[in-house]
Amino acid sequence: MTVRELFAGIADVADDTCVVGLTCDSRRVKPGYVFVCIEGPAVDGHKFAKQVHDAGAALVVTQRQMGLERELTVPSSRRTWAQLCANWFGNPAEQLHLIGVTGTNGKTTMTYILKSILEQLGHKVGLIGTIQNMVGDRVMPSGHTTPDPYELQSMLSLMSKEGCDYVVMEVSSHALDQDRVEGCVFDAAVFTNLTQDHLDYHKTMEAYAAAKARLFKRARHAILNADDPWAQTLAGGFDSAELYTYAVNAEGASYTAQDIQLRADGVTFRLCGNGEEAPLHLPIPGMFSVYNALASAACLLTLGFPFEQVVKAFAHTQGVKGRAEVVPTNRDFTMVIDYAHTPDGLDNICRTLKECAKGRLLVLFGCGGDRDKGKRPKMAAMAAKYGDVVIVTSDNPRTEDPQAILRDVTAGLPSDCEHIVIENRIEAISWAMHHACPGDTVLLAGKGHETYQILKDGVIHLDEREVIADVLASW
Repeated sequence: MTVRELFAGIADVADDTCVVGLTCDSRRVKPGYVFVCIEGPAVDGHKFAKQVHDAGAALVVTQRQMGLERELTVPSSRRTWAQLCANWFGNPAEQLHLIGVTGTNGKTTMTYILKSILEQLGHKVGLIGTIQNMVGDRVMPSGHTTPDPYELQSMLSLMSKEGCDYVVMEVSSHALDQDRVEGCVFDAAVFTNLTQDHLDYHKTMEAYAAAKARLFKRARHAILNADDPWAQTLAGGFDSAELYTYAVNAEGASYTAQDIQLRADGVTFRLCGNGEEAPLHLPIPGMFSVYNALASAACLLTLGFPFEQVVKAFAHTQGVKGRAEVVPTNRDFTMVIDYAHTPDGLDNICRTLKECAKGRLLVLFGCGGDRDKGKRPKMAAMAAKYGDVVIVTSDNPRTEDPQAILRDVTAGLPSDCEHIVIENRIEAISWAMHHACPGDTVLLAGKGHETYQILKDGVIHLDEREVIADVLASW
């Protein structure tokens, strides 16, 4: 690829020098590379402009004049960097249907729901997000919610080459503010909600919302949560996308959820929109699941997928492993695995399950070793607040004495809290299951998607789904 070809659609550069690489990291520059100077929060790439120029860079892209022979100055080096990455990989987004999800909460679960339903509808789907990246069933590690432009375009290129036709991705406010998705046009973009977060970066809620709104300027269809007070502000930040809304409470939304039923094994409601309605069931508990399901359905219906097929697919969708994950037991009690390992996280999942539990809520949890000891009594207080029975056990004790951790935790339990302490997590799970009564819900908190336990002597295999299966098999 020549410099002229690399800058096609970006800048008119009459230079047919061969480009052998592209980077914004001065340590990776070799002769024939194009280097883009980016002003980062800690390091300014312009500091290395002359160094890489003298080392043989084919071109140095700057945001301010550096007086170099092979230099191109642009209004925004971040935006140009993302555009160049798209060109370098052949603009793979143009070969894919992109669905972007943004908001403070719900992004991860929603992308998994969308991926699951699209696959049930016959598509091969790529996923880019917080926990992991996926090409169909193949899993790859994730460093950021939304990757750097070079990694993002590389990932999209791989997905296209391996036969994906849809890609669902979490799009963070940081990524939008830093132009990481420049070069991508989204078939649909979904807004979940906006609550206080990341103000160390954005400073104000208004700036946070403005960053989120930038996604919808890059979308053909915008699907906004009309129940969120920031939806109207976001809708005023773009005019190019077709606007659709979803809501549980707000009137006049394009898609609504009626006759909501919350149960420990999932949610059911009547989905209404497009002049059609039908009962929809998602086997993930909690009111947040109603919003995630409603938003996902609104997105897919907006894109033209058949109403009946979309509704049917939800019943076979499991969401994210280890996030309010209901584990089938074929028993008259419900087992839920969740990654909650902070006081706030435990509060959220316990409150959710308490609202829909028919019987008692049994809360099993522990606290990690070599970590913040101050949260141990706080987590105990949260478990006691909602749990009818609390089972205190080990999480990842690491190098700490497990018994010392258990003492710190139980110190936070009220005197009238019904509880038991069982250090061995497998034995604790077995105890909880054997003491569960009809209608009870058993929450296993802390491990979530993890399939291991970190002990003083090393790491052992521990998958709570396997433990549940073993206990059931022994009955």
